[in-house]
Amino acid sequence: MEMRQLRTFEAVLRHGTVTDAAVALGLAPSSVSEQVRSLERSLGVDLFVRRPGGMRPTAAGERLRGWARRLLADAEAARRDVAAVPETVRLGALETIAATYVPRVAARLAAERPGLDVALTSSVSRAALLDGVLDGSLDAALVLDSGGPLGELGYPVPSGALEHVDVEPVPLALVAAPGHRLAAAAGLEPVDLRGERLLVNVPGCSFRYAGERLLGEVVERVEAGGVPVLRSWAAQGLGLALLPEFAVSDDIAAGTLARLDLDVPALALRLVFRAGSDADDDLRALLYAVVAPDTL
Repeated sequence: MEMRQLRTFEAVLRHGTVTDAAVALGLAPSSVSEQVRSLERSLGVDLFVRRPGGMRPTAAGERLRGWARRLLADAEAARRDVAAVPETVRLGALETIAATYVPRVAARLAAERPGLDVALTSSVSRAALLDGVLDGSLDAALVLDSGGPLGELGYPVPSGALEHVDVEPVPLALVAAPGHRLAAAAGLEPVDLRGERLLVNVPGCSFRYAGERLLGEVVERVEAGGVPVLRSWAAQGLGLALLPEFAVSDDIAAGTLARLDLDVPALALRLVFRAGSDADDDLRALLYAVVAPDTL
């Protein structure tokens, strides 16, 4: 059983197909397939059920999943230690919050341990970030969620041992054009929005999940695009938008958007990291302490 085979096995697990794993690894699909077959031959078991739509792990493949991640993480920790590679925190973050919240996280880390580097990976895919935490390519990831169990907002959580700590609330605002019929109304309830159009991003967006939890089927959903597009369309009277306060506060102050008087629960900025006793536990403990000191 070779490390390169384990890396390939883990990539196929993560991406679900030989083709996607090959792209991620920079290998030919035939090479990925051969490495998986060689690993199966060395272990004497089938690790995947091969289907037209992709690769699904067998029971043996699921058992190897945890071992592969631990061995790969240990190998990376050993490489960094022996090569005296400067300590780096590999932090992932949703693109929506990378520019707003990550700088203060980096500042806290720098104050706690000067010389510690922060390598940021931003992504629109929450699943990719959580998979990165599980496979050890990321030390931790910042995502948005509700205040309950991981994934309570509505997004799927990959199988594996993940822990989290909530760093701070992220307030939301439901906004509309200043001339909207509800702009001056007080004490709104979700039912008061019946028949309105809610502008939303693509499926999987945190603010779309929040809108679905808050408004259910009361409103019609219209896919528009990312935060800048939603903000612009709302200002032009094309619908309502549920967005983070930091993205619309200037527009509300300038009068180009109106905040509707509807009680909107805040989301939680959540730091997610891998559970267990891997070699980099001390680094994740540092992240825990620096990012959320008031929660200890």
